[in-house]
Amino acid sequence: MLMSLGTVHGALEGCRLPKITVLVRLKASLDDAQGRVVARALRDLGFGSVQQVRIGKLVEIWLDDAVPPEEARRQAEEMCRRLLANPVVEEFEVHLDE
Repeated sequence: MLMSLGTVHGALEGCRLPKITVLVRLKASLDDAQGRVVARALRDLGFGSVQQVRIGKLVEIWLDDAVPPEEARRQAEEMCRRLLANPVVEEFEVHLDE
């Protein structure tokens, strides 16, 4: 049985498992075409103060509670290098939520 994203997120909300939050976005030196389109659309909607938008993705990962923080960070960085981010065009930040 498939669960909706809301059901999965709700089920994990009160979870005490260690959580890692990963932010992946285009390298600052690269043009973010999607961000430019969103910025223009926001200005067209009346949000004239918007100057720039950068689009990225947020990945939340819950690990087994036996994983120590240093190992959790090491694993998350490896996950990013191997799957979650394209190191040629993207950069990533790993945050351990305690």
